[in-house]
Amino acid sequence: MEINDFLRRKLTRRFQTFDFDGNGRIERADFESSAARLAEEFGHGPDSPARKQLLELSLGLWEHLVSVADTDGDGSIDLGEYQRAFADGLLVTEQSFEQGYRPFLEAIMDIADTDGDGKLDVNEHIRWTAALMHLPEADARDIHRRLDTDGDGRITTDDLLHAIHDFYFDDDPNGVGSWLLGALPA
Repeated sequence: MEINDFLRRKLTRRFQTFDFDGNGRIERADFESSAARLAEEFGHGPDSPARKQLLELSLGLWEHLVSVADTDGDGSIDLGEYQRAFADGLLVTEQSFEQGYRPFLEAIMDIADTDGDGKLDVNEHIRWTAALMHLPEADARDIHRRLDTDGDGRITTDDLLHAIHDFYFDDDPNGVGSWLLGALPA
């Protein structure tokens, strides 16, 4: 797959959200820290089954990423490695997309959906995106508004899944997926 400028910008933004400590590399500790931070934000201690599930899925994602993208074998992934792995179809494909993302989103929902209605209101969305990916509140609020296509003030796992799919596979700069992680880098 060829990476055009728009996709390169989206992949750069996704890389930034994976790089939890901001050191310019994706490492196992980024996945451990982000899962712990999300769980703690919603009061899930170390023994919480929901926290354990999120950590297990996060570390599974890390293991997949490092196995396909760490071409120099240093135990971390830089932006170039991440983008090359995506271009080579090693990170996610349209065929593998839902199988990889749905369980992760359901684990997030188990933690962030505080009233258990299967949907995230704007405040739950702001909290989980800040905790997991350091998204600013204004971006998270705007993203929630864009994802709430039926206007009920809540978003579902399916809403998120659709937006993530479009983030990776839709070239429309005005599409909902293009705004999933806030403003794209230049």
